Amino acid sequence: MMHTPSITKDEIALLPTEEYKGRIIVIDKKKDAGLAVEYLSKYLKVGFDTETRPSFKKGQRFKVALIQISTEDVCFLFRLNKIGIPHSLENFLSDDSIQKIGLSLRDDFGAVRKRTNAELSNFLDLQDYVGRFGIIDASLQKIYAILFGKKISKGQRLTNWEADTLSESQKKYAALDAWACLVIYNQLNKE
Repeated sequence: MMHTPSITKDEIALLPTEEYKGRIIVIDKKKDAGLAVEYLSKYLKVGFDTETRPSFKKGQRFKVALIQISTEDVCFLFRLNKIGIPHSLENFLSDDSIQKIGLSLRDDFGAVRKRTNAELSNFLDLQDYVGRFGIIDASLQKIYAILFGKKISKGQRLTNWEADTLSESQKKYAALDAWACLVIYNQLNKE
């Protein structure tokens, strides 16, 4: 099925806002990472995203603070600034049998590689994938709007992802991005 190839920012502004309604589980202790990975390993496909604390100073760069991995109804937020990348998570990211679906993965990979030398395996970048379905827009917000007629708010993107405690809106924003990658992929493959 061919889709509208693109959508404007003005058209997106008129759409209702999508909200993540699944469970969100924050992983900020190393001992919890293994259980989360064990749960996620039961799935063949998951959504994937990362968040990094924004820098407003020239030359200042922060390491990736958060990896989000989502199924259709639960999203795990791994707080890397608190736990690093535990072996269980490294193994998951390099597991060939589980497809991780993200968007604009080159940036995510660059960020993750600053924390681990694990071989990242079986990732699918939606930016390269949606063209097969006639979609030329490559941002998550635009792809989601074209497929589902809803907008993904970017209001939390520039917040502090290394905060002591993540706010509810930060958690929902982070979960929504990873979850949206998975549901976009599933929707395209249903058609």
